[in-house]
Amino acid sequence: MNRTVRNISARLSLRRPQDESLDILARVLESIELSKDTDLERDLEVIKSMYSSVQDFERDFPSICFALATGVGKTRLMGAFISYLYLTSRSRHFFVLAPNLTIYEKLKEDFSPQSPKYVFRGIQEFIANPPVIITGEDYDSGKGVRFDENNFRGQGRLFEDSDTPFINIFNISKINATENKKGAAKSKTPRIKRLQETIGESYFEYLSNLPDLVMLMDEAHRYRATAGANAINELKPVLGIELTATPKTTGATPADFKNTIYAYSLSEAMEDGYVKDPAVATRKDFKPENYTPEQLERIKLEDGIHHHEHVKVKLDVYARQYDKKIVKPFMLVVAQDTEHARQLRELLESDAFFEGRYKGKVAEVHSKQSGAEEDENIQRLISVEDPNEPTEIVIHVNKLKEGWDVTNLYTIVPLRASASEILTEQTIGRGLRLPYGRRTGVEAVDRLTIIAHDRFQDIVDRANDPNSIIKKKIEIGNGGDVPFEKPQAIAVPSLASMALAGSSVSGNDYNHQPETATATIIKTPQHQRVAEVTMEVAKRYERLKSSRELSTPEIQTQIIKEVSEIIKPDQGALELEPDSANAVVKEVVETVTKNLAELTIDIPNIVLIPSRDVTYGFNDFDLDGLERLNFQPVSQEILIRQLRTSKSSLLSWDGGYDKEQSLENYVIRGLIDHDLVDYDEHAELLYKLAGQIVARFKSYLSDESDVENVLIHNQGKITDFIVAQLMQHYWETPTDYQVSVSRGFTILKPFNCTIQEGATPRDFRSILEVKSDVKKIVFGGFAKCCYPLQKFDSVDGELRFAQILEDDGKVIRWMKPAPGFFQIEYKNGVSYEPDFVVETADAKYLCEPKMASEMKSDTVLAKQKAAVRWCQFATQHAQENGGKPWHYALIPHNAITSNRSFDGLMSEYMTQAELV
Repeated sequence: MNRTVRNISARLSLRRPQDESLDILARVLESIELSKDTDLERDLEVIKSMYSSVQDFERDFPSICFALATGVGKTRLMGAFISYLYLTSRSRHFFVLAPNLTIYEKLKEDFSPQSPKYVFRGIQEFIANPPVIITGEDYDSGKGVRFDENNFRGQGRLFEDSDTPFINIFNISKINATENKKGAAKSKTPRIKRLQETIGESYFEYLSNLPDLVMLMDEAHRYRATAGANAINELKPVLGIELTATPKTTGATPADFKNTIYAYSLSEAMEDGYVKDPAVATRKDFKPENYTPEQLERIKLEDGIHHHEHVKVKLDVYARQYDKKIVKPFMLVVAQDTEHARQLRELLESDAFFEGRYKGKVAEVHSKQSGAEEDENIQRLISVEDPNEPTEIVIHVNKLKEGWDVTNLYTIVPLRASASEILTEQTIGRGLRLPYGRRTGVEAVDRLTIIAHDRFQDIVDRANDPNSIIKKKIEIGNGGDVPFEKPQAIAVPSLASMALAGSSVSGNDYNHQPETATATIIKTPQHQRVAEVTMEVAKRYERLKSSRELSTPEIQTQIIKEVSEIIKPDQGALELEPDSANAVVKEVVETVTKNLAELTIDIPNIVLIPSRDVTYGFNDFDLDGLERLNFQPVSQEILIRQLRTSKSSLLSWDGGYDKEQSLENYVIRGLIDHDLVDYDEHAELLYKLAGQIVARFKSYLSDESDVENVLIHNQGKITDFIVAQLMQHYWETPTDYQVSVSRGFTILKPFNCTIQEGATPRDFRSILEVKSDVKKIVFGGFAKCCYPLQKFDSVDGELRFAQILEDDGKVIRWMKPAPGFFQIEYKNGVSYEPDFVVETADAKYLCEPKMASEMKSDTVLAKQKAAVRWCQFATQHAQENGGKPWHYALIPHNAITSNRSFDGLMSEYMTQAELV
């Protein structure tokens, strides 16, 4: 991978499939020349020799297709392609083609520097010299463009140099459009091909004469028809880059593209966690044949609302707990035709549907809309991610198949549709994008649910078909399915274990012989056997104050005696005479104990026993965000089945429940089941908050029985909603502890991880181009780490911190402790495990790199407090036994940069005990 590709990939934080696509384009461009006079057949043979799936360009110029699943980020990849072509001086004129108005408007927005999704964010060269954007509306307007041999005026800016990039964004219909300006005579000539007096030729001719025009085609399967293909060929670009999720021609007999150079399927995107997991839902034990079509539609719509409101609260709680942006979900209803859509909107906005709760919150979009109505609804679609925009339900009829790039669609209700119509990338693809860019681990936040009572089993069966979009890899050329790299589990022993016992990483042939071992004893099989026994015996001495005591004469004598007793029965098989055996045992024990002290970090095992009761409580407050609670009365359970994993769950309610004397008691009984909520101590506050919840539901539910129904069937979600805010107002008294140190040091155990079959560890200094892939990769090449291999959860936090530790001369040794190594309790029964342990010449540290946005979260601060307390006791133990003091540091990820020293980070972020 060349340096420019790595640079762009890092700046744009490209995902793996985007990164691989950019690398392929770079390799192609290094092998062919971009020119109007290119030899098409020669270029095809060159590319075919590199990528056998490319059998034909299928156009009058070199054109290659990248088939990436919906939701992976084709628009961001388009920005990466343009950046590469411009930064390598191969082109500065680009023509971006959209197939419809929705995608066209989205592309214009994404290429605007003001957009939060700006495709060039991170490309410094485009800050000082931003691209000029020309669209189908302004290319010939007064404020649009003016050309001559030296000058170009774009949107009121004059560029007299030859370095400015120009990006034309057009809808395909704009190329063939023949409409005239008001008052002008009618003409059959497309407007873009008419003479422009300011440039002495038509704008179309101007573009076709550019020596470096590169065509980028979004949703490329839409440009294979004769009219669209001819118009593209007439523009005479030097290169075509096609992007689509479905590399097939449209029509009755679709055919595979012959120029697909890279494919990344929806199945892979789901496996890699780049998109939501789709699921299908029905009512438990539901029999659709018992209902008329109209009744069935009403049930599906109501259950869709139940799921929608469930997700709304889950998103709210997640955002509060992790200090993330608020995400407003919405529901998509797929209608059969425009009349059906009109009827649905009337129902959904009527008083008969949940008492008119969704009046003014429904958008209807279909092909028969035009003019102001169409513009208004397109704008609503573009703004639907805004939490302040009111739309919660969108009804559409074959209008949103492609290009509607939103992240907050969570519920789809397809009406009068077959399983084959539902289970398509065009249908579910609209809801696959993740609002936070990655999965959160919260099922409701990471899932797209299709309400399909009448098609439940059909959809489940189709999803399990190896050829379904849930399972199938995209086939390109003669290569067949994209191979799945099977992961394998490995156990990584500590550096000390490998150096002393001669073991290797199990299941692999990495053969990592540590260069930092001060001594090795693997001379013969006899030495290896004795070393293994010595390691086991040494574990019995972890009660010592430190590993240094292993080398004292008294302990050496004891260990030699115990090892000798264990191997005595094996001496014959080992071909060891008694005198020879004694010499081997003595040599091995000396080496083992010496290296254990030098290749590990002594970490005491500290047990804290509270010496007095903890008192805690909650400061008085009022609930926030009540307007987001819109639960509706329900009657039965909804069964949800994930299509990729077949995992089932219930969005449930139970008819057999105990009646309460007051509505508030339904809220209270959910709260007092929570471990931290003491009814006797907090009753006054709990009833106040319960009253606010009840008042909220009474504000839109007129029947008290409906309020009771909502309180009963949503108790868990209501409890989570309140507890998340209770924790924001939590306080507790300091606790005194009795301290017991059960071990002065711990011999490190192996940690388990996975690595792709056939893969080798990546050098830890090699920063990933696609940062989100970091969790999949095993890193090696360390000189100071207690383990030869490591895995990291983040690039900007953990991996960069490891680089600083390796480069800092004052750091002696460091490690990421294996799961379960630490037991630092930060709340009742819940333990905290710090990310790093570091030892320098004069101190030891627990270090926690953390996202800057999470530094002040309640959980992080509670862990910090517990870790500082642990360090105080560990320091006390060290002082009594001639050891080093312990410190704790909580470090924001954006402070961890290559120019920082470990000392500098500690001086700024090491936590003082009095501060917690």
